[in-house]
Amino acid sequence: MEKCTIIVPCYNEEEAIPLFYEATSEALKDMPLEIEYLFINDGSRDKTLDVLRELSEKDSRVHFVSFSRNFGKEAAMYAGLKESTGDYVAIMDADLQDPPELIPGMYESITNEGYDCVATRRVDRKGEPPIRSAFANMFYFIMHIIAKVDMVPGARDFRLMKRTMVDAIVEMGEYNRFSKGIFGWVGFDTKWIPYENRKRVAGKTKWSFFKLFQYSIEGIVAFSTAPLVWSSLIGMFFCLLAFAALIFLFIRALVFGDPVDGWPSLACMITFFAGIQLFSVGIIGMYMSKTYLEVKGRPIYIVKEKK
Repeated sequence: MEKCTIIVPCYNEEEAIPLFYEATSEALKDMPLEIEYLFINDGSRDKTLDVLRELSEKDSRVHFVSFSRNFGKEAAMYAGLKESTGDYVAIMDADLQDPPELIPGMYESITNEGYDCVATRRVDRKGEPPIRSAFANMFYFIMHIIAKVDMVPGARDFRLMKRTMVDAIVEMGEYNRFSKGIFGWVGFDTKWIPYENRKRVAGKTKWSFFKLFQYSIEGIVAFSTAPLVWSSLIGMFFCLLAFAALIFLFIRALVFGDPVDGWPSLACMITFFAGIQLFSVGIIGMYMSKTYLEVKGRPIYIVKEKK
């Protein structure tokens, strides 16, 4: 019998894990697959690891990998994909915002319709602050324009994949990971399933507005060099603008003399152009920092305990 590995990244999810396990086991009990659970404890500070140990003692299908510290969800997903052994692999959150009852239908789409992957996307963002939703929509709009990957608005990490796609993703061992882009970059035939947003069953979200904003910047830098092009174009535009201004001032001085209009306008221009320069240098710095981290060759994660 073929096997399906359910990868579940966890960070301080002691309350949600038992609820997730019960709901998922019930939803998948009639599937013609051997189900294996692989929880990735991403350096949790609560009793998540104790819950996983107890769960693995009760059910031999439950396995876990525990990190030495918090390495982030991207590292946890990569570890899960690398450690998985199933013919099919699913990635889910422990908070049950990813409906487990969708998996049987996702499996049917792969086996009967010839897809390599079935992924999910949210059709609404009920319960989220308006400003957070606005920035999320803006991010997907920008990525659709500048990135050379398939980035669907509202895309979630929740998906079911064939082993061939999983192996392709694991081969991409880059340190700076943005999985939503990697899933699209490797290709393979993907079917998207829309569903309505759900609330967490327990605990609190670990994604603050600042973390999501930083994550979006990393995604843009990881899958597009457009910001570097924009920086060059902006520099060229202001060079031409400055040259035109010099010609204007020269002609005005010859025709009307050279009256001194005061320093406020000059100070504003200097501040503006200095801001443009710092903005451009910052863009270059982000790309250099990512290169620096890649060149170091540090491991994406460190395992402290596994079962």
